Amino acid sequence: MSATDATCGIDVGTQGVRASLVDADGRTLGSGAAPITSDRRDGRRHEQDPEQWWTALCGAVREALEHAGDVRVTAVAIDATSGTVLVEHADGRPAGPALMYDDTRAHEFADRAQQAGASLWSSLGYRIQPAWALAKVLWLRSEDVLGSGDRVVHQSDHLVRRLVGSAVPTDTSHALKTGVDLRTAAWPADVFAELGIPGGLLPEVALPTTAAGVVSRSAASATGLTHGAVVRLGMTDGCAAQIAAGALDTGHWSSALGTTLVVKGSTEDLVLDPTGAVYCHRHPDGGWLPGGASSSGAGALRDAFTDGQDLDRMTEGARGLGVIPGATYPLIGRGERFPFVAQDAVGFISDHADTDAARFAALCQGVAYVERLSYDVLASLGADTTGPVSFTGGPTANEWWNQLRCDLLGRPVQIPREPHPSTGMAMLAAAEPGRLTETVAAMVGLGRSYTPDEDRGSELREGYAELVTVLRERGWLGQEAASYALAEGVAR
Repeated sequence: MSATDATCGIDVGTQGVRASLVDADGRTLGSGAAPITSDRRDGRRHEQDPEQWWTALCGAVREALEHAGDVRVTAVAIDATSGTVLVEHADGRPAGPALMYDDTRAHEFADRAQQAGASLWSSLGYRIQPAWALAKVLWLRSEDVLGSGDRVVHQSDHLVRRLVGSAVPTDTSHALKTGVDLRTAAWPADVFAELGIPGGLLPEVALPTTAAGVVSRSAASATGLTHGAVVRLGMTDGCAAQIAAGALDTGHWSSALGTTLVVKGSTEDLVLDPTGAVYCHRHPDGGWLPGGASSSGAGALRDAFTDGQDLDRMTEGARGLGVIPGATYPLIGRGERFPFVAQDAVGFISDHADTDAARFAALCQGVAYVERLSYDVLASLGADTTGPVSFTGGPTANEWWNQLRCDLLGRPVQIPREPHPSTGMAMLAAAEPGRLTETVAAMVGLGRSYTPDEDRGSELREGYAELVTVLRERGWLGQEAASYALAEGVAR
């Protein structure tokens, strides 16, 4: 019996690596996961060891292959965290720890980068934020840590290089926060010259789905992947989740809930946000993928319940409590980037969250509030958010939380059959350039669906309105967005 052809998608997240092997119909043949434990946070700094990314990738892929049985991997693609960079020596070795997606040590350079390319950034609809990779590139230059032949690369670039065995281009998706001109798919030479960024410091740029090379013999030995399998340039973790959700057709939206919350959709035209909270990725097939990544998300529950409480048990307890009154904003760390930009924002929780179950329920509600606000902000900027909504990410296993989020959104929700970013990357790996939407449509299968409960939605919107009011009063949420959320959003 001959081996089954499969594509491999690899999702490199904050806490670990997940690999999925799927067949031509998008069905998972095997999956695997491995943890990343080198996470280090210190004030504005957030670092990880790039060597552990590779170790975890190898472990996750080998586990997936073991579960899949006799398969022949024909193509591979990787997604990673957006804005994570490292210095790479000429031979591909990491020069030190990686600066993670929410590392803001380079905050003083963000304004300089914004001013140098203000016209370009304005035309693309975003502002350079303190955690963005372009600010980190300037910080690395200022620290004089770049040796001869060194390059600054993204997390995905480094791992793709490990797979193919030679230097590779970066993709427009991971390069967005490093200042790529998405219309031309090239670095803005004039802006970079003004900022003192020399040519050759960053990889060349290409569109996602571009073949970067093939799996080398050494990488095949380390991972178990088929030698010669095509390695395609991927997209960021948020875009990977959007692909897994099948949300690539115009008007379709996706909420990817993991450590953080990422909301993304598909539009024909750029969605321009003067605050910089919303930005658009370039759709590999044409058009745009607007959305944003919040610092709020399921990671707030992990931080709140560090002693290993049974989350299933607390879910049952929360189910019996009903809606927890009051405003909750479950921010991880300090500073928010979407659905509003506020460097000094901090989280808070309702005074009514006076037991573990109530605290759990309030945090879950709070994440739902941020999700609802994300859609209201997008709508206030002119995006049509009335189309289908898909949920992806690990927390989709929690039926109670899915229904709560659906009730607050006030619209039907669907969960794809395989709601994981790694599945999205496996689908991208199967796509020839220019045919991503078509390929994904043929591979995505629908799983569960939810219909909103209007009565509970009405109760939840009271807490949502209170949160919007508090965010506006603290000066974090702009008046226009707050007014829209209170008028249009709360009314529905």
